Amino acid sequence: MNGASKWGNLAQYDWTVMSPEFTILGVATLLSLLDLVMNKNSDRRILAWIGFIGILIAGYFVVQNTGQNVVSILNDMYRLDGFANAFKLIFLVGVAFVFLISISYVDEKQNVKHSGEYYYLMLMALLGAMLMASSADLITLFVGLELLSIASYIMVGTRKNHIQSNESAFKYVVSGGIASAVTLYGMSFIYGLTGSTNLYIMAERLSNVFQNGFDFLVYLSFFLMLVGLAFKISAVPYHMWAPDVYQGAPTPITAFLSVVSKAAGFAIILRIFLIIFGNLVNLDMTSGQQSSVLVDTLGLYIAIVAGASMIIGNTLAMRQVNIKRMMAYSGIAQAGYLLVPFATLTVLMFEQTIFYLVAYLLANMGAFAIIMLVNRDRQTEDVKSFAGLYHRAPWMAIAMTFFLLSLAGLPISAGFFGKFYIFMSTIVHSSYWLAGIMLATSVVSYFYYFSVIRQMYMRPGQTEAPLKVPFTIAAVVLVALAGTIAVGIMPDPVLQYIHHNFPLQQMFQASGQ
Repeated sequence: MNGASKWGNLAQYDWTVMSPEFTILGVATLLSLLDLVMNKNSDRRILAWIGFIGILIAGYFVVQNTGQNVVSILNDMYRLDGFANAFKLIFLVGVAFVFLISISYVDEKQNVKHSGEYYYLMLMALLGAMLMASSADLITLFVGLELLSIASYIMVGTRKNHIQSNESAFKYVVSGGIASAVTLYGMSFIYGLTGSTNLYIMAERLSNVFQNGFDFLVYLSFFLMLVGLAFKISAVPYHMWAPDVYQGAPTPITAFLSVVSKAAGFAIILRIFLIIFGNLVNLDMTSGQQSSVLVDTLGLYIAIVAGASMIIGNTLAMRQVNIKRMMAYSGIAQAGYLLVPFATLTVLMFEQTIFYLVAYLLANMGAFAIIMLVNRDRQTEDVKSFAGLYHRAPWMAIAMTFFLLSLAGLPISAGFFGKFYIFMSTIVHSSYWLAGIMLATSVVSYFYYFSVIRQMYMRPGQTEAPLKVPFTIAAVVLVALAGTIAVGIMPDPVLQYIHHNFPLQQMFQASGQ
């Protein structure tokens, strides 16, 4: 009877809301089985196309789930809301781009020999990211985080005969293990203080705990989790792994880490910190007034992390001659910009974050597609490999220019409005010092972004032979370029779509089950 009762309880949940995750899991399993039975010398590009179709199907299910009421399964271990759907679409689009970029990359046997493993490992990493976005329980959040992390460690080291790939994979595993331990240590304090792993129950109990003299432990848990999760978004103080890993990893995996993994890190940061620490208040015993701990105290520390990431990332990027290391430091700076809405906590914080992630996704994926193409052709990752690109492939050079302008935050690009909206939030919040850092570091970034543009248009290349562009690379660049320009010209419809279809307030609503 007990077993029947348990199965009866499981049957009451609407499992169809997990269709995106089931699709990705099923396709990953299918790819692993096909890879097992295929001949050793078989062309495994078919696996990439099967995986790509699976991603499109999962994206269709996410779109179908958009606009629904909050659905909870197993006490919020899986939770469907607007927050989850927004991040899942970013993950799926990002991985779809990576698959298209990878098709021509893994075709070269000297780069990645075991292409079957490459594809289903990426799908498992995607599954971990999707679980992170759709969980409101520390257990499943951490399981999703580790699924994403472990798959990423392996993918970074897939070039087994490449010394830099081996070195970067080792550094990534060690750094990631320490970050996971620090994050878990911070989570253990919160669990010990509240006696629950459910984020909503923890939020209810933590207010009393905070007022009853355990404020130091609450602050300690916050800082431990912030430092540990800073690894996932490559923000200060846990950022130094990024340049080595970005340089040593296969270029499509570098693109995956720079966009999908970073977005997943922000998903878990927003989910945990806004729910758990959002209701904490400081009570002034003399005046009786209350103030938000997250806004007045913790927000200041996040602003410091954001400012340090912007300064360190942009400053060190100027010294780089390797294009992938330069993009790594650029990613550190971009993490700083993305932390600003969380430090200011305006009413449009979620829309600002998603809008910036969309702009960053389009620009970075397009840029890395061209970087992979040029580096493979010139057999070097030096910035000088872009010399004379305009004469070899004019449309690739023009597209790369727009992507770099978007990352720099210049007009007629999605990145301009992404930074503009975030900048306005600092003014509304009266964080003028943070606004000053944003402006100053953005100007600094022009130096290294324009160094690539200078190479493309003003420096002669070693050859002027036309650059061969595979269809999949051309498709990624075309879609990313069209998106970057369209969002840069018409930002308001995008913001309105985010606001109406992915309401942040759903994240704070109690589920109906």
